[in-house]
Amino acid sequence: MKISYNWLKQFLQIDWDAQKTGGLLTDLGLEVEGISQFESVKGGLKGIVIGHVLTCEKHPNADKLKLTTVDIGQEAPLQIVCGAPNVAIGQKVPVATVGTILYTPEGESWVIKKGKIRGEVSEGMICAEDEIGVGESHDGIMVLNEELVPGTPCSKVFDIENDEVFEIGLTPNRADAMSHFGVARDLKAGLEQKEIQKELVTPSVSNFSIDNRSLKVDVEVIESDLAPRYCGVTISNLVVQDSPDWLKNRLKAIGLAPINNVVDVTNYVLHELGQPLHAFDAFKIKGNKVEVKTLPGGTKFTTLDGVERELHEDDLMICDAGSPMCIAGVFGGLHSGVTEHTTSIFLESAYFDSVSIRKTAKRHGLNTDASFRFERGIDINLTKYALKRAALLIREIAGGYITSEIVDLFPKKPQDRQVFLTFNKIHSLIGQEIPQDMIKSILSSLEIRINNVTESGLGLTIPTYRVDVTREVDVIEEILRVYGYNNIDFKEKLNASIAKTSRFENYRIQDVVGNMLAAKGFYEIMTNSLVSSDITLQDDSAVQMLNPLSSDLSVLRTSMLHSGLQTVSYNHNRQKTDLKLFEYGKTYHRVDGLHKERQHLAIFISGDRSQNSWSVDSKKSEFFYLKGIVDNVLERLGLRDIDTKPLTESAYAEGISYVKNNKTLVSLGLVNKADIKEFDIKQEVFYADLDWDAILESVSTQNVSFKEIPKFPEVTRDFALLLDNSVSFQEVYDIAWNTEKKLLKKVNLFDVYMGKNLPEGKKSYAVSFTLMDEKKTLTDKQIDKIMGKLLTQYQKELGAKLR
Repeated sequence: MKISYNWLKQFLQIDWDAQKTGGLLTDLGLEVEGISQFESVKGGLKGIVIGHVLTCEKHPNADKLKLTTVDIGQEAPLQIVCGAPNVAIGQKVPVATVGTILYTPEGESWVIKKGKIRGEVSEGMICAEDEIGVGESHDGIMVLNEELVPGTPCSKVFDIENDEVFEIGLTPNRADAMSHFGVARDLKAGLEQKEIQKELVTPSVSNFSIDNRSLKVDVEVIESDLAPRYCGVTISNLVVQDSPDWLKNRLKAIGLAPINNVVDVTNYVLHELGQPLHAFDAFKIKGNKVEVKTLPGGTKFTTLDGVERELHEDDLMICDAGSPMCIAGVFGGLHSGVTEHTTSIFLESAYFDSVSIRKTAKRHGLNTDASFRFERGIDINLTKYALKRAALLIREIAGGYITSEIVDLFPKKPQDRQVFLTFNKIHSLIGQEIPQDMIKSILSSLEIRINNVTESGLGLTIPTYRVDVTREVDVIEEILRVYGYNNIDFKEKLNASIAKTSRFENYRIQDVVGNMLAAKGFYEIMTNSLVSSDITLQDDSAVQMLNPLSSDLSVLRTSMLHSGLQTVSYNHNRQKTDLKLFEYGKTYHRVDGLHKERQHLAIFISGDRSQNSWSVDSKKSEFFYLKGIVDNVLERLGLRDIDTKPLTESAYAEGISYVKNNKTLVSLGLVNKADIKEFDIKQEVFYADLDWDAILESVSTQNVSFKEIPKFPEVTRDFALLLDNSVSFQEVYDIAWNTEKKLLKKVNLFDVYMGKNLPEGKKSYAVSFTLMDEKKTLTDKQIDKIMGKLLTQYQKELGAKLR
C-alpha cells in the first residue's frame, strides 16, 4: 500500500524526515518496506532557468531556424539556435542549460549538450511546455511572465510537487490503516508516546448543504444482510473534465492514473478515508430507482473493462429498474459510469458484507481497490461522512449542485463492542509491568473509550473502525505495539522447565523416519492440502471449501497421491526424472456428517534408483525396492508380526498392503496408468501410503520382548517351483507356515522367472526356507522330512513341480 508523505501531512503537521517517520510507522506495526521519490514533473525542472531573449535573427544557414542570444543571469548571454516560430526579442522563456536532462512523455531521457547546428554554436535549448513536462502543447516555445527575473530556477516558478511515498506492507487485519487518515491516526498515537502532541486534522463537511431537490433517485435495498448500510445523493449540472493539478498529483504519487474530476474524487476519498465510493450517470439510471439485490445465476453483465461476465446467484448487484449497473463493491458496469457527456450523477457510499464481496471478487478474478477494502472490513459509521466529503469536493472542482436529500438506509445499527481488560492479563502476556496511567494514555490515543476503571482492570468500548479488535488479547496487542516492542526488557536470567515427553511423541518418530529416509537419498516435499474438485469427483467424503481461492484449490485432499504426482510431474517437466520423495501430510474426510483428519507418510519413487557411474551401472526402481524401504521404516519403528495382503485399490495397478491387528498400516505398489497419464508422466511411479495415525498407535502399544540369541545354527534349503501364472507368492507363503509351524523361521522369495524354456502359462519361483530348533542341532533326516512335507503340500494344493 502506497502512502504519500505530503498527503499524510494534511492530517498531521509533522516536520520529521521521511526515514524517521517510516521508522516510527514500522514500530507501530505498519511496516515500511521502502520509500520512493515522486516528482510531478520528471526531473523536477533541474537545470532549467528563466531566460530573457535579447536578440533574435534569422539563422544564416537555415530558413526555419533562428539565432538568439539569451540572458540567464550569468556574466555573458548564451547563444542558442531555436526552431520555434514564435520566439521573439524581449520574451521571458524557459531555458534548458548545458547538462540538463530532459524527458520525453514516454519517459526516455536525453541530455542537452553544447554543439553546432548548421555551423552556429548553440549553448542550450529554449523549451516548449511539453519538453519540460508542464503541459502537452508543442506549437512553440513557452512564453512566460515578463516580470520574472533571468536566472530564476523554473522549479520556483512552476508549482512542482515533490513527494516521498511510503510502501507499507499492510497485514490483512489492519483494515483501519487502509487510508492516509488511518495511517495518520496511528502515527499520532505513536507520537503521543514520545510526548509529541499533534492535532489530527479531520476534513470538514460542515459546509455540506442541499442546493435544491430537483433530482431524486429512490433506493431499495432488497438484500439488507449483504448491504447493511447504503447511502446516496445526486449532484446535477456538473462539468466532467480533467482534475486540477493538486488532485492529479495526489493520485499519481500513489500510482493511480487520473481519469476525470468526478472519478478522481471518488478515488481520492477512498485513499483519503478508506471508504469506497461509486458514481453513476444519473440519466442512465432507468426509472430513477436503484435496487440492491442478487440476480439469477447465469445473468450476463459487461463490466467497465469491456468483459462480459456470467453472474453467480450470490453476487450482490446494484441495479436500476431494468438491468444491473454495477457489481457491488467490486467493479462498475460499462454502460452506467461517468463519461465526458455526464452532467448529473448519483453518488453511492455503502457498507457491503465482507464475505460476500470476497467471494464475488474471487469468482470473477477481480481485485480492485474497493474490493480490497470491503473484503477486510471498513467502518460502517464512516459511510455518510465520506459521502458528504466526496460530494463537497465534486461540487468544488466540477461545479454543479447537490440536488437531493442523502438517502441513508441503515436499518440495523451495530452494537458497541465491549471488552474488559484485566491488568494481570496485560502483565502476564507482555512479561513486564506497564504503568496503569500509560495504559490509559495509549488506549485514549487509539480512541478506545474507557467506560469504567476497577482495581482489576478497565471496561472498554472499541471503535467501529477497529474490526479486528474483538478480544482482550487484541487490546493488549494494540497496547504493546504503541508502547513499543523495543521497550520490552530482556532478563539476564532465563528460567525454563524440562518437559517430560514420551519417546513416542509424533514429532520424535517423524524425525527418526525422516532422517532415515534422507540418509537413503530421499527428499522431503510439502504440497498443498487443497486440490481441484476434478480429482475428488468420485469421492463422497471430500470436504468442499466454502470460500475457495480458485476452482483448482476448492477441495481438501482425500489422498496424498495426487498432490505428490503433481510434484513428480513438475520435476519431470524440468528434466528431473530420477526421484525419491517423501511427505508428511494430512487427508481430510467427511464421515457421518463429521469432519475428520488422518495423518500420512507418503513415499514416491520414479526413474533410476541410483545414478550411472564408471563403477556402478544405473538400476531402475522397481516394486521390491519400494517394499524394502517400507520394511526398513517399519523395522526401525519396531513393528513386527505384520501380515501382507494383495491390494485391490483402484489407485494401484498392483500392490500389497501391510496389516496388523486388522488395521491397514501401509498400502504400496505401482500407480495405475490412468493417474500417471492424467499428470502427463511418462514413466512408472511407485507409491507407498503409510497410515501414520495407525502406525503411531501400533508403535505406542508395541511391547518390546527380549530373548537369548539361539545357540544352535539355522539351516536354509531352497526349492525351484514350477507354478501356474495365477499362483501368488502369498499362497506359497501361507502353505509353508501351515505345514511347519514349529521349526520354520523364515520364507523368502529370492527369484522369479517367466520366459524361455518354461511351459506356456507357467512361471518359476525360487523360494528359500530357514529352519532352526532352539534346543538342538537339526539333523539331515529332520530337515529332509520337513522339506518333503512342504513339497508334498505344494504338489497337492498348487500342482507344483520341482525344476
